[in-house]
Amino acid sequence: MTARDLEGYRWNYPAFRWPGDTGLAVSFVLNVEEGAELSLSSGDERNESRHEVNHEVVGAPDLCMESQFEYGARVGYWRITRLLMEAGIPLTLNACARALEATPWIARDAVQQAFEVCCHGWRWESHAGMDEARERALIARCVETIARLTGKPPVGWHTKSSASANTRRLLVEQGGFLYDSDAYNDDLPYWRKVGERAHLVVPYAFDTNDMRFFDNFAYVRGDDFADYAIDAFEALRAEARHAPKMMSIGLHTRIIGRPGRIGGLKKLVDHMRRAEGVWIATREQIARHFIAACPPPRHAAP
Repeated sequence: MTARDLEGYRWNYPAFRWPGDTGLAVSFVLNVEEGAELSLSSGDERNESRHEVNHEVVGAPDLCMESQFEYGARVGYWRITRLLMEAGIPLTLNACARALEATPWIARDAVQQAFEVCCHGWRWESHAGMDEARERALIARCVETIARLTGKPPVGWHTKSSASANTRRLLVEQGGFLYDSDAYNDDLPYWRKVGERAHLVVPYAFDTNDMRFFDNFAYVRGDDFADYAIDAFEALRAEARHAPKMMSIGLHTRIIGRPGRIGGLKKLVDHMRRAEGVWIATREQIARHFIAACPPPRHAAP
């Protein structure tokens, strides 16, 4: 396991600009998990317990939970992506490979709309404590599945909840991954040494994320999500006049895709489109620009 890095940039961020001489890069991430949630109906060992309510059905298929997840694939995905497409927002799909296997039309739509498809694991599950051999096999299976369904292997990875102590090393060993987002510790990408190689981390965020509608109902109305994200956006935009920054907006098809919440996403998008000094991009685009602007340390090969 790599030692924790509590030091980071120490506020001495690298001196570069994002494309268009902008200071703030914004990444919209739509999580596609429907069909990958744990369910006895899918042959899993248990049912997922967290959706619009927190309740686990034990010993029998949970048709309520499955139906709640189905909404994301049937309705939410289209409502969210069409809003973002009309606004010209580049989008990263954070997709579980099993979810794309269950909804191949989403994979086809992602290709047609030129969305980035980042891998969100095979199932919608944490990898913490996972057996190394099993995790290695799952990563390879994810790469094969996404490449088959979209015509391109994923260059990004993001585990649900916690990665294992081996995940980052296994991604490097697998090859082909440009970055992972298994970190929540900075407002800018950074390099980590994995073995003898430099590996890029593009941090994610849980606070500017619609999951808080399900997290003790921290968000209730669409405006709650929009107002918090706008506050974060403006704080980062002010700091970005002096040093480059990055912001992640986490979305879920079955959460923000509900009609009572989608207005919050529209409010946020409208606000960002009026702002100056901002580059909205996929995570792959952000990673590639950062690699070009801030090459990895000399002690580790890229």
